[in-house]
Amino acid sequence: MHYTKKYTSPIGLITIASDGENITGLWFDNQKYFGSSLEKESQEKDLPVLVQAAQWLDCYFGDKSLPKAPPLKLNGSPFRMEVWKILQSIPYGEVMTYGEIAAEISKQRGVDKLSAQAVGGAVGHNPISIIVPCHRVVGSNGSLTGFAGGIEKKIYLLKKEGVSMDRFFVPKKGTAL
Repeated sequence: MHYTKKYTSPIGLITIASDGENITGLWFDNQKYFGSSLEKESQEKDLPVLVQAAQWLDCYFGDKSLPKAPPLKLNGSPFRMEVWKILQSIPYGEVMTYGEIAAEISKQRGVDKLSAQAVGGAVGHNPISIIVPCHRVVGSNGSLTGFAGGIEKKIYLLKKEGVSMDRFFVPKKGTAL
């Protein structure tokens, strides 16, 4: 059984999901892949881990120092798990490119090259937004793409973290990266 809690953020309603002990999902309402890790049946409930996640979000959006993140449980392919582990290592207020993540995984695997597009797919399917900071990943050319919650939310989160936006741009629809 999965449990959920709604959270009202400055940029929209968020649904937080848990297996009862760990956070298994955190999505903006109507985002791409919403509820991807939820079981068909879920119950809204104020479990301690869900309350802890809401308190973490209060600190994040309230510009207070972040407490330890609630326990997380990510489920995905080995490749996605590698990408999501790297996402968790990106410091607050910093960014990393899809290419840098691909290079890091290539190095770890001892292979010559890995597709930045494959990394983009894994980043886009991250089921725990904000806490697993997929919004901190940008294109190597400075393009702001790949946030399932929407580019406007990605921009808000990066600005909120103090990232200088003068080196980034939103690509026009239909342009290849």
